[in-house]
Amino acid sequence: MSTESATELHVLDDQSVPAPVEVPAAGEGVDLGASENFFNRELSQLQFNYRVLKQALDTTHPLINRLIYCCIFSSNMDEFFEIRVAGLRQQVKYGRETIGSDGMMPEQVLAEISRVAHEYIREQYDILNNVLIPEMERENIHFVRRREWTPAQADWVRRYFDEEILPVVSPIGLDPSHPFPRLVNKSLNFIVELDGKDAFGRETGMAIVPAPRSLPRLVRLPDDVCDGGTNLVFLSSMIHAHADELFPGMEVKGCYQFRLTRNADLELEDDLEDLASALRGELLSRRFGDGVRLEVADNCPQELVQFLLTEFGLTDRDLYQVHGPVNLTRLLAVGGLVDRPDLTYSGFSPSIPRQIRSKDSMFDSIRKRPILLLHPFENFSPVVDLLRQAAKDPQVLAIRQTLYRTGANSEIVEALADAARRGKEVTAVIELRARFSEAENLELASRLQEAGVIVVYGVVGYKTHAKMILIVRREEGRLRRYVHLGTGNYHAGNARLYTDYSFMTCDESIGDDVNKLFQQLTGMGKALKIKKLFHAPFTLHTRLLSLIDREAGLGPKGRIIFKFNALTEPQLIKALYRASQAGVRIDLIIRGICCLRPEVPGLSDNIRVRSIIGRFLEHTRVYYFGHNGRPEVYCSSADGMERNLLSRIETAFPLEDSHLVARVREDLDTYLADNCQAWVLQPDGSYLQNQPADGDDRLASQLVLLERLTAQ
Repeated sequence: MSTESATELHVLDDQSVPAPVEVPAAGEGVDLGASENFFNRELSQLQFNYRVLKQALDTTHPLINRLIYCCIFSSNMDEFFEIRVAGLRQQVKYGRETIGSDGMMPEQVLAEISRVAHEYIREQYDILNNVLIPEMERENIHFVRRREWTPAQADWVRRYFDEEILPVVSPIGLDPSHPFPRLVNKSLNFIVELDGKDAFGRETGMAIVPAPRSLPRLVRLPDDVCDGGTNLVFLSSMIHAHADELFPGMEVKGCYQFRLTRNADLELEDDLEDLASALRGELLSRRFGDGVRLEVADNCPQELVQFLLTEFGLTDRDLYQVHGPVNLTRLLAVGGLVDRPDLTYSGFSPSIPRQIRSKDSMFDSIRKRPILLLHPFENFSPVVDLLRQAAKDPQVLAIRQTLYRTGANSEIVEALADAARRGKEVTAVIELRARFSEAENLELASRLQEAGVIVVYGVVGYKTHAKMILIVRREEGRLRRYVHLGTGNYHAGNARLYTDYSFMTCDESIGDDVNKLFQQLTGMGKALKIKKLFHAPFTLHTRLLSLIDREAGLGPKGRIIFKFNALTEPQLIKALYRASQAGVRIDLIIRGICCLRPEVPGLSDNIRVRSIIGRFLEHTRVYYFGHNGRPEVYCSSADGMERNLLSRIETAFPLEDSHLVARVREDLDTYLADNCQAWVLQPDGSYLQNQPADGDDRLASQLVLLERLTAQ
């Protein structure tokens, strides 16, 4: 069944998308690099966030998970403002504007971001207040407002405030000796209007109350003060109700919550002598970077709003007045406070392939045939088992591993530490600059060093994003290398939520390639000749371009399927345009940002782009080339972005076993047949959600993979 015949396009709600862009005419002699042939990166990222938000309206997801999607949208928007918007503002502030392939100036992009983000956030709160909360009420889950508290509930809240909140809150009156406090990035705060004089005769009229981050934003009321169900109270409601206790003897005329988002991007020089020390210093500054967004309760008086905007150096364009809590990310706590498994995704048991189950030794299994796992449908435990067995195996001499995001207390880390304690040569290449995991990675580095692991921080100026393990084992009088290569991080938690491939092999050429890559990372010298892997920043970009051009040479017999998280690199996009013009059929499965404009006559007629949004975060990177009936498949740690292809340490590894090639093609075809979780990119930049055609069953790719692979 072809995707085209199985589905029809359907718009859920297209009111809050970036303004449609006029589709250019194209044909022979078209300028592939013309700005109208590219979408803006930031606006495309915003649209991905919006597709996540739309999951909150999809009733095929359980109710609590729909609320979680609403929260994930907030988390995604936080990072978008902290990094992308902050970066654009820095360009404007310092007069260092750069124009992307789309031709938009930073100031233009900021204006459009403001327009679109305001629409999206208004819709988010509408979904929360008018869809999700009423549906949760019908399920006997209540967010109890102050006006709804019974006398018993009000008494309980007062005791909770006196015992748990009052002792840790530090209200700050604003006067000449108490200037406006330096508020932490994304912290919950209250601006309070006061009347009267305090014990010292001061009459400031205004105060700030920061809510300590140690306090939960949602608290469950005890069952004995409720009439049944699950009853939750916001911390903000408790502070609003008892703000007068923070200012004894004074009248609280108003109390309004607000939240400041700051620039959280880290800036490190390339010629640092001590990366770890410099990073520790930068982490402190992240909490207090320049303001980029102000969220305020929509009932806050205008004069107070303007006061806050002036204080943070922001304008009305940066102001988001919201009807509800200013930090919806903290509603993720509902999942732990509400015991309703019927309102969440049902559990599943990731499978372990028979090839591994039948062997006690991971080394025996890998020697028999290379192993390919697709997480989370297949278990991540074989990767951990490989390291555990290597740590204990007296025949193993050395282990080397890259670590980008893993967690300091993970089983992977414990296995590496155990191997070092047992006297094996263990080297960990830790990327300290993994965004928002920097502090955790510093702790990880210290812990491994204490165990005797050799820790290096990669190459300054090039993030080490490749996922590699190399194990050197003595077998029958010679050394054999075992390798794990992956598309995702060595993080067991992520492996339950992200789709990623894990590949394990003892192929001699691949083992030699990985050994050379580790030599480059830990030592110094010229780039070494690599046989089978593509590696950035040296060969990955050029090899991808050459393989695309090779398919273009086949004309209509050519076939390309790419699966990325993002596609922004102009040369890669232009190569795909050329292949399309040559007649190559191209399918791009791109979860998030896509700057390529598909289905434009004469330019990209043969390119289709879809984004899969579902229960799991799509994270696999796959490059498939039809090669005239002799398909070549590469899995990779790299997306189609400038940073991945040109300024990071990345790998792409071939799958040469015909069974594995066929298996990956089957996985890709499943995504291409999806008729309900797929959003199809249109030539004007909008996304339309697939829906089954009349009479067809729903085909959700992640559910198909879940049923297929967990049933092994």
